[in-house]
Amino acid sequence: MSATNARNALNALRATRARRRALTGAFTAGLACVLTGTLAGVLAGCGIAPTDVIDAGEPATGVKSPGQPEAEVQLFFYGPSGLRSATRRAKTPADPEQALEILLKGPNHAERMRGLSSVLSKFPGPLTAATRTGSVEITLPINAKGLDSASLNQLVCTAANAQVPGNRPPEEVTVTLVGDSARIGPMVCGGNNAFPVVEPSPTRTAPPAPTRTATGGTDAGPTGVEPGPTG
Repeated sequence: MSATNARNALNALRATRARRRALTGAFTAGLACVLTGTLAGVLAGCGIAPTDVIDAGEPATGVKSPGQPEAEVQLFFYGPSGLRSATRRAKTPADPEQALEILLKGPNHAERMRGLSSVLSKFPGPLTAATRTGSVEITLPINAKGLDSASLNQLVCTAANAQVPGNRPPEEVTVTLVGDSARIGPMVCGGNNAFPVVEPSPTRTAPPAPTRTATGGTDAGPTGVEPGPTG
């Protein structure tokens, strides 16, 4: 084979390889387009619109750790139809003092969207809450007698629904409020209102019933009057 024929044959081989690479690239690109279009059609058919990567933002807070029970805190605000509870997720169960501290900050955005609001005024100092088995004593920085019934409802029901020693139902937890030598309570949260604890009245002992005598009369016992002389 002459040198000219050899060069022609080599050029033909190179051209054939170039056409194969071009065809392979076109086929691969077309296949990718088909697959992409198919996937988009499937997503659209399922009601899912394809989107770009979405930034999830900051990680969620207040989520329970694995193996721990979910904790909640019950706060009481006022809505159009009266006192209503609002449940918030917490990292750990809140005791009465912690729950009251959250309550005094007022409703959050979601609760305000529900129409909830607070009637509690801003106190000149912090509240403290001491707990015993089944009872809470709230110390106020003001005269306790100055609280109206609506404010009492919020404070008593929020404290009673917090983590109180004894694990009693909220309606069995007594709450007392003290401040500036004044004292209110004990009270309980019944339904969506606070009520004073009603102490049972002492039972009165009935006098003994008169006994019948042998002569047919009754012996009512001593009367304190001596019999007069007989003639």
